Amino acid sequence: MEDARFEDADDGPLRLLALDADDLKVISALVQDAVFPATEMAWDRRARRFAVLLNRFRWEVSERAERGCERVRSVLAVEDVMKVSSTGIDRHDPDLVLSLLAIGFEPGADGTGRVLLRLAGDGDIALEVEALEVRLKDVTRPYLAPSRRRPHHG
Repeated sequence: MEDARFEDADDGPLRLLALDADDLKVISALVQDAVFPATEMAWDRRARRFAVLLNRFRWEVSERAERGCERVRSVLAVEDVMKVSSTGIDRHDPDLVLSLLAIGFEPGADGTGRVLLRLAGDGDIALEVEALEVRLKDVTRPYLAPSRRRPHHG
């Protein structure tokens, strides 16, 4: 059996689930350079769910996109969240736009751990979880990226 490749993707919406650190690496690669207003983050303490509505760059089609570079609105949801904390973020700034660089997982005892959302500008969002369960779901049709370019890391 051969691993899936980005080139094999069709233009359908992504719906992915990560239940271990290797799965999470795939989602992390797909949300790299996603941007979102800080107001689009929510933690439902009773449901133990943290979610953010992202403007995700479509890395999976960027090399072969005929229409140019695209973004899509996606929901990133983390389940079984017991605690949320952040550093380097002014949560009181209603105009703050954040850029997601990567998602990592630091395992703890008995399946618990910490999901870490690494942000540009030395910010982090830490989610203490009872078990690793992260979902990524595209919720709109793709649209032309306003910059019309691939994100670049200098």
